[in-house]
Amino acid sequence: MEWQPDEQGLQQVLQLLKDSQSPDTATQRAVQEKLEQLNQFPDFNNYLIFILTSLKSEDEPTRSLSGLILKNNVKAHYQNFPPAVADFIKRECLNNIGDPSPLIRATIGQSEPGFEWVWPGPFACVQGSFGALQKICEDSSELLDSDALNRPLNIMIPKFLQFFKHCSPKIRSHAIACVNQFIIGRAQALMDNIDTFIESLFALAGDEDCEVRKNVCRALVMLLEVRIDRLIPHMHSIIQYMLQRTQDADENVALEACEFWLTLAEQPICKEALSGHLVQLIPILVNGMKYSEIDIILLKGDVEEEDDNVPDSEQDIKPRFHKSRTVTLQHEGGEGEEGEDIDDDEDDDDDTLSDWNLRKCSAAALDVLANVFRDDLLPHLLPLLKGLLFHPDWVIKESGILVLGAIAEGCMQGMVQYLPELIPHLIQCLCDKKALVRSIACWTLSRYAHWVVSQPPDAHLKPLMTELLKRILDGNKRVQEAACSAFATLEEEACTELVPYLSFILDTLVFAFGKYQHKNLLILYDAIGTLADSVGHHLNQPEYIQKLMPPLIQKWNELKDEDKDLFPLLECLSSVATALQSGFLPYCEPVYQRCVTLNTHLLTLFYMNISAPHVDQLVARSNIMTLLFQCMQDTMPEVRQSSFALLGDLTKACFPHVKPCIAEFMPILGTNLNPEFISVCNNATWAIGEICMQMGVEMQPYVALVLPHLVEIINRPNTPKTLLENTGTTSDRT
Repeated sequence: MEWQPDEQGLQQVLQLLKDSQSPDTATQRAVQEKLEQLNQFPDFNNYLIFILTSLKSEDEPTRSLSGLILKNNVKAHYQNFPPAVADFIKRECLNNIGDPSPLIRATIGQSEPGFEWVWPGPFACVQGSFGALQKICEDSSELLDSDALNRPLNIMIPKFLQFFKHCSPKIRSHAIACVNQFIIGRAQALMDNIDTFIESLFALAGDEDCEVRKNVCRALVMLLEVRIDRLIPHMHSIIQYMLQRTQDADENVALEACEFWLTLAEQPICKEALSGHLVQLIPILVNGMKYSEIDIILLKGDVEEEDDNVPDSEQDIKPRFHKSRTVTLQHEGGEGEEGEDIDDDEDDDDDTLSDWNLRKCSAAALDVLANVFRDDLLPHLLPLLKGLLFHPDWVIKESGILVLGAIAEGCMQGMVQYLPELIPHLIQCLCDKKALVRSIACWTLSRYAHWVVSQPPDAHLKPLMTELLKRILDGNKRVQEAACSAFATLEEEACTELVPYLSFILDTLVFAFGKYQHKNLLILYDAIGTLADSVGHHLNQPEYIQKLMPPLIQKWNELKDEDKDLFPLLECLSSVATALQSGFLPYCEPVYQRCVTLNTHLLTLFYMNISAPHVDQLVARSNIMTLLFQCMQDTMPEVRQSSFALLGDLTKACFPHVKPCIAEFMPILGTNLNPEFISVCNNATWAIGEICMQMGVEMQPYVALVLPHLVEIINRPNTPKTLLENTGTTSDRT
């Protein structure tokens, strides 16, 4: 007979779900305690799946929350579910994976990874099930191509390829996204079907759906890295396609296509493949480097705003450390595309631009292509560049300045003849009424600092230094930061050429101490440290010391020992102390004593944290064992790897808290003695060894769970040395 909920019990669970959405801490604690009690009753999970899939009269957030609690229960307690409960949950999930509600479909889809090892076969070809499949492929790509599940990918890849022709664009998109998960890992099942895959991608090149086009572009970019041999015969057509897609009306599609040029630039065939297409590609990349309308709104580009009196949002402040800069554009994460560190610069309303976008990708692509083609790029670029740099529309002029900076490294030799005219123009742009023009001009000038310093000082160095110092005191915080960073680069290039101007420079930097908000102060420390490194002992003059040291020591005294701003200030003081030599002696004693105090405090904390009693107290007051049990069964090998490392450490530090869980932990450890996942297997082996040391003869009931696997690993050919040593040690202990 089909399970049916008791009405009174159903209402109690519903009330509990609604209470769990309360912001009140006491209510949340009471809900957590009640959930732990209900988890003692297996049919509680029947109520959860019933609410998720069948109680359509309830609001969707409550139903979704029920599913998320169920997902956690499945991960933590599935092996304890009665067969009837497990079968009921599986049946309801599969029957409702096509629920009309996107939220409910997504919740059931998120639950699928928790069940994937229960039913590893292909699901019904509906949108909800494909969404679940995509999540499984994302989270478990290695597992699906392993012997642990009899390599289901051998069946799945051909099935996915069939769905490339599905009438639903969402299904087509999901199918491509699923296959894409296995490209970089060179899954054998995909490699066996690589030609069919590529032909299927070509067939979808003109698809009307933007998600399909985006996933096609993503696939081709990854294939360029791992199977370029299969793309070379079609490279002309692929390049033509990517030229179109880089101009796609959908910016997400254009961004994926733009990644193609970055990847192609790293391939040996780049110059040969792209030479005939530069005349088309360069204008497309240049056009992509303009700020979009939404960018301008978010950056307040059309608002003449002096915001230097507005305090920074603390959550947006990232510590900056004094170090030598590189001025190359960066692609993978980190710095912004223009070296103006867009990722780090924006105010609290600029978060939208902190992500990798088309402007950044286009600029990075132009930079790497300039390094490939060198001066051969200039005939295609110079006719465009002149029109951009002197354009009356500030947005276009700004993009031109960015272009000029992007090609600085790769095309420097060919640009030298134009720099006597261009550098004065860029210095003039430092006074532009638009803050975004002033900030990008700072960055581009820093890219040509080496050439500026090579000329007579009065020609360009002195005018550039003078205007950059003015911009350091700009009323706009973004310009302040760009100017400070650019000046630090100029300091590194000019070195002792700046000595005649030290008084003027120090006056400006010291004045900035009283003007800057929190975030730019960190960059100011960097500029001062770089100045000290660049001019060295020339800074050791009473006049300069009297200007510089009082504000630095004032900041030093204001900061508390636990303030993270101490680190960049310490970096700065280290450089200043080295430059001042004996001139630093009056400040040496208090700085030294505080550093000793800081080190003593940190060492004390370190030894406290690694002592067993301290760990024992932390474990006793936490639910770490429950969390560890869940993490040990996570689908991601990296999570399991870390979980077993933590288990071994806890076993050594506080085994009384681990011992009650051994009966649950040992079967999981045994199943993870799989050398296909070397790091996971290694850590599981080590953790078992530590448990054996603590358990002694009490380990006997669990020997059969692990010893056959250990023997198999030892006898397996080509077992890595570290794993072999760990396995041998653990075998001896068992």
